[in-house]
Amino acid sequence: MDNIHVLKFGGNAIRGREDLMRLSREIADMVADGKRVILVHGGGPEINEEMEARGFVPRKVCGMRITDGDVLDIVETVLRRLNADVVGCLQECGVTALGIPGYFCTLCTRKPPFKGVEDGVEVEVDLGLVGEVAGVDPASLYDLLEQGILPVVYPIGKDADGRMLNVNADTMVAGIAAGVDCVEMVAITDVPGILADVKDPSSKYDNLTLEQVDALIADGTISGGMIPKVDACRKALLAGVASVRMVNGRDKEGIMTGPGEGTRGTVITK
Repeated sequence: MDNIHVLKFGGNAIRGREDLMRLSREIADMVADGKRVILVHGGGPEINEEMEARGFVPRKVCGMRITDGDVLDIVETVLRRLNADVVGCLQECGVTALGIPGYFCTLCTRKPPFKGVEDGVEVEVDLGLVGEVAGVDPASLYDLLEQGILPVVYPIGKDADGRMLNVNADTMVAGIAAGVDCVEMVAITDVPGILADVKDPSSKYDNLTLEQVDALIADGTISGGMIPKVDACRKALLAGVASVRMVNGRDKEGIMTGPGEGTRGTVITK
């Protein structure tokens, strides 16, 4: 199947009805142009708010959420609610959309403990009930696309034993993008792209290779929550996706396109 574009956004980039409608209108234009779109979303800020409302303290290490059984219940509840909102906005814009959990089209495994760097210090990290995408069933997504249905995926996975897992949305989209023959993966973030100076939007890199990305991680230019985002881009590229684009979901002039179509954000290639 050709002309597939896999998009992902999180709550820091797109939040509330106004943002969702703005994104939905752009997606509707893409669909009208003959593009086939798969949309994956997260919801970190909304999850944090719900956890705090229930008396839980959100915990993250290396930009990733630590998840136990109680946290997983909250994550799933919030993501299902957000998913319904996203589908509703797309339908208002004339797009036939269907909300599905990640386990509809993927098989996941629990992420094993690993070594990471937090505040410049190497630490041993166990994220708990957090998953990685081990396999993708592209046929389940192709079937929906062939029927003119846009899949809207929220990142709750299951392992081979049926155990539910919280999957970082960046990890989920990388797995899905790698599993389908997509033209491009687009990460909709809360920044214009990868910046040489995080305080200066004009310092955006238009194009980077993975080698250049590694150098920026090594010198600290890319750090914190940006690392899982670029790691997701890396996984998709190494699995065969031709290019990954990081764009700004807060850009009122256009998220996906604008003057000089295709120039938005930072394009990362292998």
